[in-house]
Amino acid sequence: MKQIMLNIDSTSDTNLYVQIYNQFKEGILSGEIPQGSKIPSLRRFAKDNEVSVTTVETAYNQLLVEGYIESRPKSGYYVSQNIAEAASDLNVEPSEESLDSILPQDDAQHVREKSLIYDEESFDFSKWKKCMNKVFNEHSNMLQTAADVQGEQALRYEISKYLYARRGVKCSSSQVVIGAGSQQLAVQLVRILRELNVSHVATENPGYGPVREIFSDEGLTVSPIPIDKDGIQIDKLPTNMKSLTYVNPSNQFPTGAVMPIARRYELIKWAVDNDSYILEDDYDSELRYFGKPIPAMQGLDRSGRVIYLGSFSSTLFAAIKISYMVLPVELAEIFNRIKNRYSQTCSKAEQLCLAIYMEEGYYYRNIKRCRRMNAEKLETTMKMFAQAKGDFIEPIDSRSGLAIMLKAHTEIPAEDICQIANKVGLTMRPVGDLCTEDSQVVVFYFYRVSDALLRILIKMFVNNVGKAIAALERHKLAERTQ
Repeated sequence: MKQIMLNIDSTSDTNLYVQIYNQFKEGILSGEIPQGSKIPSLRRFAKDNEVSVTTVETAYNQLLVEGYIESRPKSGYYVSQNIAEAASDLNVEPSEESLDSILPQDDAQHVREKSLIYDEESFDFSKWKKCMNKVFNEHSNMLQTAADVQGEQALRYEISKYLYARRGVKCSSSQVVIGAGSQQLAVQLVRILRELNVSHVATENPGYGPVREIFSDEGLTVSPIPIDKDGIQIDKLPTNMKSLTYVNPSNQFPTGAVMPIARRYELIKWAVDNDSYILEDDYDSELRYFGKPIPAMQGLDRSGRVIYLGSFSSTLFAAIKISYMVLPVELAEIFNRIKNRYSQTCSKAEQLCLAIYMEEGYYYRNIKRCRRMNAEKLETTMKMFAQAKGDFIEPIDSRSGLAIMLKAHTEIPAEDICQIANKVGLTMRPVGDLCTEDSQVVVFYFYRVSDALLRILIKMFVNNVGKAIAALERHKLAERTQ
């Protein structure tokens, strides 16, 4: 094992752990740090580079979760196999592109549930009201015309700028399409796919149902593909036919699995080899409570095969219903040809308000606030289920998103467990694909409830499920004694 010395600048505005992460990542992708090679221990690297062990641990953990390195028990850290090979298959090199080279110059000239309990402090509406007042007071003339079918230019510009800075997505505003929710954008995508003679969609199983159902309703053939701990299984995908694969690589729903870098490159190579496309749903990816958010797969794509899908409903408030899709250049050109057949379903006033909200920096500050609040709620959720001592309810820990999975080891159907939750004010949904003979699996959306109420409502929920199980046992005993 050779000594690894990185160019770490303590005077830079970039965090030290981010510098370490970025330089390791580039070294691994370029092959300078060979695959399978052992890298220094935390203490060894910290000593050699004169940084703290905590800083190195944070960087290593980010590399671990993204699949660049692996930890072997009692042996240490090693560079994951096949990453450089997978990257070289696609002629990928570390990118040095700047924001100015991604966004065209003309972009820079833009004009600046009733029965359920919810957390009233989850969003600060005062800033939103301030931005909406600015729309009515300073830009009311823009409300006298119909909304742009593709979405308002000001918002598309802010989205493209934000995605490049925070998610590593490379696009111009001309590639961004705005719609009223992910399902509406899925319908738009189906229209583009028809122009490309794509009629087959592969989806994760289990996976996010609403978008999958749109594809089915629109007449496309949908094939469920099993997942493992690293996401969708590439060898199960269709070959020799044009297809779309719909995935959640940065926060798989509902398992929370993160697709490692090597498999991301494999998936892109599958799309290239089979003249196919990937729909990357990046929902909840910003809400990661450990390390920094996982970069989007779209940023790895050099072949125009990845379509990026995002939404504001989880980071603002549910009623906003503004989502967006980033199309590869070829698909954006197709959309531009057919878009005048349709109309925009998303409020123009809300689009302009969100553009101002983002331009003023409120959105990024709100993301940081969301992370902090929901990290606390997740910690409370895990703690309360542990204290409740209900062996029939087993929470599955997660480090991102707005929900966790619960395994209920009982004969009570998942639908009934969700009804018990809803009656006390908690939001749960069954995950039918994951139900087995010995357990029922549900998704619990912990973010909807305040941290203080979680402590009370989880106790009530566990107690009520316990009572339901006891009642079921009494009923079964009575039947046996008759």
